[in-house]
Amino acid sequence: MPEKNKLNLENIDEQYSSGRFYSAKYFFKNIRKSVSEFFASRSFHKRVKQNVDSVNKKFEDKEKRKNVIRKKIKEISMNAYKKKRRERINYKLSNHLQRAGFSIDSTVAKRKLFSLAVLLNLLFSVYVIFFFSTNYHYTLYYALVNMFIIWTIVFAAIVVTIFLAFHLVLDLRIFHRKQSVEYVLADFLQLTSANIRAGMPIDQSLWYAVRPRFGILAKEIEIVAKETLSGKDLSEALIDFTDKYKSVLLKRSFNLLIEGMEAGGEVGDILTKISIDINEANILKKQMSANVTTYAIFISFATVGAAPFLFALSSQLLHIMTSLTASIDVPSTSMISLSGVGITQGDFRIYSYLSLTISAMFSAMIVSVIKKGTIKEGVGTIFKFVVISLGLFYFANWAFSIVFSSII
Repeated sequence: MPEKNKLNLENIDEQYSSGRFYSAKYFFKNIRKSVSEFFASRSFHKRVKQNVDSVNKKFEDKEKRKNVIRKKIKEISMNAYKKKRRERINYKLSNHLQRAGFSIDSTVAKRKLFSLAVLLNLLFSVYVIFFFSTNYHYTLYYALVNMFIIWTIVFAAIVVTIFLAFHLVLDLRIFHRKQSVEYVLADFLQLTSANIRAGMPIDQSLWYAVRPRFGILAKEIEIVAKETLSGKDLSEALIDFTDKYKSVLLKRSFNLLIEGMEAGGEVGDILTKISIDINEANILKKQMSANVTTYAIFISFATVGAAPFLFALSSQLLHIMTSLTASIDVPSTSMISLSGVGITQGDFRIYSYLSLTISAMFSAMIVSVIKKGTIKEGVGTIFKFVVISLGLFYFANWAFSIVFSSII
């Protein structure tokens, strides 16, 4: 029994030992498997990470490429917009120059205006350096600060002023050219109508109706005749001629002529009626101007005639009061003091000059609007009003100084 039990125990030991052996083998096998799976998973994750990184890199490269493409497209569009804007500005300036009767290129005109601004600013800077160095003896730092201000703020102001003045001159010249064409248009159409009724073709009728007294209109009709002789259609040549001027009257007149030519009607009768209507419109304008002449005379007299004498009288009265108060001896114990300095005569003269200049300018504008209907026709009147007003103020001041010299 004990042997059997012992055998059994030995069998158990063998089984246990065999089980230990198999369990250890299985354990190491699991360890190897787990280690291989671990390294396999790491390599898998590494491959996945590499793939993800490559995808992200490609995506980033695509985004960068898209950003670069967007920037290039934006840059190209901005350059195209700037180029189109420059072309539009150059076209407007060249169109203005052509309407004003100048045959100069727009880029050349802008370059000359900019050179003029540089020259004026250079002369001004030289004057400032000479003035401050001779009178005040300022240091180099102060001179450099002045030069920086002159070549930034003052230079920009000079450039803007020159370009605005240039555009103002062009606008006024265009307006006066339009007025000169409209002034002789009725007579020209009347002569053209007579030539058509005499049996001439329309192009020859326009050519033979030209007279030296027509001025600008004569030159423009000569250009139209040369274009038609070179093969251009008469209607297109007339449309190009009317586009040079901002005149509703001119465009309507020649549009009626072109429509009559295309319809095959009596062009001579049409031109006669147009010339009659233009003459009647001019007569109505003159009548309207004559009806408001009283208002223009009142404004002109108040600004040019009365204001200079009143300002001159006020200036002399101020001089007399200053002299009288200076000659009065006031005791020191008195409550009244006459030693204070108020408005000087020099300050009042500056105020008078400014006030007369501004009032003369605005009164000339008002008179131009009342009589002519626009300020552009009163530019010469503005200059005349300012000169006459300041001249009368100077004369009245001199005359009152002689009259009141015995009082002082």
